[in-house]
Amino acid sequence: MPRLGCDYNFEQWPPEVWVEDMALMRRAGVGLVAVNVFGWSELEARPGEYDFTALDRVVELLHEAGIKLNLGTGTASAPPWLTRRHPEVLPVTADGTTRFPGGRQAWCPSSPVFREHALRLVEQVAARYGNHPALDLWHVSNELGCHNALCYCEASAAAFRGWLEQRYGTVEALNKAWGTAFWSQRYAAFDEIQPPRAALSVRNPAQLVDFQRFSSDALLDHYRAEAQVIRRHSAIPITTNFMVTAHIRNQDYWSWAADMDVIANDHYLDHRLPDPVAELSFAADLTRGLAGGRPWMLMETSTGAVNWQPYNLAKEPGQLLRNALTHVARGADAICFFQWRASAQGAEKFHSAMIPHAGADSAVWRDVLELSATLGKLGEVDGTTVAADIALVFSWESWWATDTEARPSQDLRYLDQVHAAYRALRELGVTADIVAPGTDLSRYRAVVVPCLHMVSDQEAAAVTNYVESGGRAVITFYSGIVDPDDRVRLGGYPGAFRELLGVVSEEFAPLLPGASVPLADGGEATLWTERLRLTTATTELAYADGRPAVTRNEFGAGEAWYVSTGLDTPALRDVFERATAHSGAEPAPDTEVVRRGPFVFVINHGSKDIDHPITGHELVTGQTVTGSVTVPGGTVRVVREEA
Repeated sequence: MPRLGCDYNFEQWPPEVWVEDMALMRRAGVGLVAVNVFGWSELEARPGEYDFTALDRVVELLHEAGIKLNLGTGTASAPPWLTRRHPEVLPVTADGTTRFPGGRQAWCPSSPVFREHALRLVEQVAARYGNHPALDLWHVSNELGCHNALCYCEASAAAFRGWLEQRYGTVEALNKAWGTAFWSQRYAAFDEIQPPRAALSVRNPAQLVDFQRFSSDALLDHYRAEAQVIRRHSAIPITTNFMVTAHIRNQDYWSWAADMDVIANDHYLDHRLPDPVAELSFAADLTRGLAGGRPWMLMETSTGAVNWQPYNLAKEPGQLLRNALTHVARGADAICFFQWRASAQGAEKFHSAMIPHAGADSAVWRDVLELSATLGKLGEVDGTTVAADIALVFSWESWWATDTEARPSQDLRYLDQVHAAYRALRELGVTADIVAPGTDLSRYRAVVVPCLHMVSDQEAAAVTNYVESGGRAVITFYSGIVDPDDRVRLGGYPGAFRELLGVVSEEFAPLLPGASVPLADGGEATLWTERLRLTTATTELAYADGRPAVTRNEFGAGEAWYVSTGLDTPALRDVFERATAHSGAEPAPDTEVVRRGPFVFVINHGSKDIDHPITGHELVTGQTVTGSVTVPGGTVRVVREEA
């Protein structure tokens, strides 16, 4: 069965509660428990003095209960004595101000002092538990970079200069890459370079992108350092929890994935978004992409409300099951919650948990038991993979380069455009693989490339060669504009994709907030327009004045479509249906249909019953279905399909 797990912050509870919790965990079918995620100050209350008494006891209780261990290294947040003795480890923001202890992750990723003390703790933990029979997974730190991804202190400045020298070799090469002839920024030596701290004007965009790259690499280097210590003592798989979510953008997880023995993600519904459920599906598909299509684990999610959004909404009845099975449908083989027991104190005391403040006699606990029982019926699903024949290209570097300080429209945001493309595909009933730029696309029937602003020659060639060999591609506006040095590709937009698309855009014409331009089919375009000139393409959708808005170009054995303006979801869905030659049936409204191996997940997010055409054995109810399966409102059905 897909594993059910949780974070257990036993330090917050007296020992008599630990015993009670073991019995409740067994009742709930919990099979994997994360401990010692924030344990540093408990294990090392004073420098060099280690006390493992409590952790030893909890590890043994879990082992006696037959529950496997997801063991944290404990280094996510420094203990008070470390920042008191070594304030130089504290992070510094772009405006030069220090961020102090009192929250979490108050440390600089490039600090050699923090690294030294963190690795001493990891050595102690790994040596003590590295061969424990309950140990199933190592959990390095926690949500690396959630709060401290970008540090501008002097240690970070020195590390940044070293990273730049390794990347460019000479300061002359760096000057060329950053375009320092502009605004008299030319450097004579690497030691003149600073991080892109707050300035009086717009900062150098190429420097900003490189600082993002450096910062992602610095955190990855910290992960590698902890993992290296663990591997001296243990052969158990090692990972850390990614944050593939709408509000975290600082780590380029494509560059991290190969270092993980298991791909794990944390995901919480974000009610600041227009469609949180669609974003959940997107995050799950992107996590599967990071896993190379293989099963992955959901390291953290919530049973209900979180504590960190402006409005922390509780989940509706049935939503816990639907959300969890959406992750399973899209490749997760483990569903773990933060946390087991809701905290009585601290910053996250109003974050939901498997056991809420009300205790086990609660609707949330009954929902947990229902999820556990349902997961127990899905054992056949474990290890299977998701079927997808359309790819969507996603790039953290394009995210950084698009959402920079000086751009044609401040309303143009990379992730908005990716989500818009994904939402249209989802409503069309398409399950997409989310892939890195430059991925071999040959196995896909079609590829969607939303707002790929920054693209290398090799990455652009991957799309061009794919189309030339018979593929179908849809590329949306603001794509192909700059190279990896953030240098504009001259000759007209869309730069790297100009020949492929058979168009030349001479000028961007973004729209003011609330403004729109009428389309020939009666619809409206928003946010963005371009003044296109066709070279070899034909117009598929025009503005009301006849100018091209959506184009199609035959290229080699395939064809490439260009969407040069902002379309609403129905209009974009129609374009994708035509451009990808989609012939499948669209799902009912508020319904997701995902195939994982021979299993079809039908997830009904609506309130009305729906019938989905299929024949086979339904795992949740244990019934045989012939012709169609009825999915009551707010529920999920999983059918092992028969031909």
